[in-house]
Amino acid sequence: MRGCRCKHRFLSGSRGVQLSAAPQPSREESRVRVETPPTPAVPEVGAAKRRWVLAITSVASMMVVLDALVVATALTAIKAGTGASVAELEWTVNAYGLSFAVLLMTAAAAGDRWGRRRVFVAGVSVFALASLVCAVAPDAGTLIAGRVLQGAGAAFVMPLALALLGAAFPPELRPKALGVFASVSGLAVPLGPLLGGAVVAGISWPWIFWINVPVGAVLAVLALTRVEESHGPDRALDVPGLLLAGAGSFGVVWGLAQVGTASWVGVAGPVVAGLAAFGGFVVWQRRAAHPMLPLGLFRSRRFSAGNAVIFFHWASALGATFFMAQFLQEGLGYGPLAAGAGLAPWGLTTVVVPQLAGRLVGRFGERPFIVAGLGLHGLAMLWIAAVAGPASTYWALVAPLVLSGTGIAMCLPAVQSAVLTSAGPRFLGKASGAFSAMRQLGGAFGVAVLVAGFSLAGGYASPHAFTGGFTAAVVLSAVLAAAGVLAGCFVPRREPKEN
Repeated sequence: MRGCRCKHRFLSGSRGVQLSAAPQPSREESRVRVETPPTPAVPEVGAAKRRWVLAITSVASMMVVLDALVVATALTAIKAGTGASVAELEWTVNAYGLSFAVLLMTAAAAGDRWGRRRVFVAGVSVFALASLVCAVAPDAGTLIAGRVLQGAGAAFVMPLALALLGAAFPPELRPKALGVFASVSGLAVPLGPLLGGAVVAGISWPWIFWINVPVGAVLAVLALTRVEESHGPDRALDVPGLLLAGAGSFGVVWGLAQVGTASWVGVAGPVVAGLAAFGGFVVWQRRAAHPMLPLGLFRSRRFSAGNAVIFFHWASALGATFFMAQFLQEGLGYGPLAAGAGLAPWGLTTVVVPQLAGRLVGRFGERPFIVAGLGLHGLAMLWIAAVAGPASTYWALVAPLVLSGTGIAMCLPAVQSAVLTSAGPRFLGKASGAFSAMRQLGGAFGVAVLVAGFSLAGGYASPHAFTGGFTAAVVLSAVLAAAGVLAGCFVPRREPKEN
């Protein structure tokens, strides 16, 4: 990957990373250091407990991601069961992502103050309770309320899962653990369309929510008994920072969710307001005595570039996922269950590849896997754009689907490792909160961009129109992947030694 040796200065003008055999901190780590109290001592976690932490956090992550995907493919059955309008159906999807995005940074700060395990268990419990509300919902309004509560619970699961995992595994074992974590959570990709298709094919739609109730209960009990508690270094809550970050996420995600249904003013207004709130957040973080996200972290190229990578990675991947199942149905005439099964080659690579990538990241560093992974995914999107058409067959899509899934799966554990390693043990909670927030915002951005391209180039009027819009959408997915490759060029070649 020598071609990616980028000489530019990227995000705060970092000069790279210097490694030294001496026990002093590296130059990058010195620049990242933020004045905070010492981190409370965390007992060393044994191998058996590390395996429990990995299993619990991975399954919880899969459950959260699954519910973000499965509802979109079960909307037909939900409409028949609740009598929901088109607008209400849209909000059964959007409500989850909105509350999820708004509360991610709050969840990370809460974990630092009250304990990461405690907040993780609270998030899993809220998620399970919200799933119960969704399962028994008699109408669309109750279902949407349950989805808001589900998203809130999910926000308290994802960043704390990464923080607990990072605290349990030492740096030399962390890439391998993140590979397993990505593989298990990646099961949601093939299971989501399959489960949604099965619901449409005849299984009662509440079962997509019922299944979360016993799983969530078991995870909560196991977390309380098998996972060590850990805290962040700063117990004070930055209330103005929480409000500004939440307002920024709300405005951006709300505005992007309106793409395709509202006027451009209705889209741009909330987005601009959200960006203004994020600007206020940055200004406040410079002044706050106890910032919820120390801006010194962004002096690390690994942290800054890693967060940029995950934004474009998820923008490209989620945007492509949003349209791929629709193409099999609208463009090729598949039924929902067959369309879900047709995505299996794509999804299964996200289960197998991350484990291998996680093992190799520790040996070769993160950058080669980030750049190569997103590069493969982008090429696969262009390949699909070239072969997609009303007369195309499913078999013409299999090879690029496998290539795309392989690329996505190569990148994810590498970028997770880059961001968590850059923060060190003191700021794992804050770093994982920022990482999860960037991923969620990237997903909303990617879907909005691809929906806009789809609407301008085609639409749902006919299979021919759909194919035209779909082709434009996957080309835009490739463009987003290319932006991720560019950001990945600024991830330092080698992992800095951790203090």
